[in-house]
Amino acid sequence: MPELQRLRPDHAPALLTFEQENRTYFAASVPDRGDAYFTDFDALHAARLAEQAEGLCHFHLLVDTEGEVLGRFNLVDVTDGSAELGFRMAEKATKRGLATATVRHLCTLAATEYGLTTLHAATALDNTASRTVLTRAGFIPTGEEIWLSDRPGLRYVLDMTGGV
Repeated sequence: MPELQRLRPDHAPALLTFEQENRTYFAASVPDRGDAYFTDFDALHAARLAEQAEGLCHFHLLVDTEGEVLGRFNLVDVTDGSAELGFRMAEKATKRGLATATVRHLCTLAATEYGLTTLHAATALDNTASRTVLTRAGFIPTGEEIWLSDRPGLRYVLDMTGGV
């Protein structure tokens, strides 16, 4: 059974492999990270760990029993009890309910471990998979239409003050 793990320094090789193997797949639904992300990966990984140590963000990986990264689930821009949720799944790990289950689990962690009360998310209107995951996890569309790079999107919110 895959396990949600808080980002650690030793995750770097598996995380880089995950990003490289799924780059084309991700680019079909979210903006590409660009070549610099891969060239500067070690420095970026260290920067993410520093942000996490400061409590500014909470980064997580969904890892299988062999240590392969199946997805990443991040809570960023933590402030005043809220954070922005972002996630991406490996192509081979989709359509099994893993993303929905992991987002639900992360919402529980957000409330119980990180003391968050509100989560925000955004996705492109044509990203049906992410919209479905957010809705199944209890996120509500705000009605606020946005642009994500060059694509129309929608913002979502999850109020966890009444529990998750």
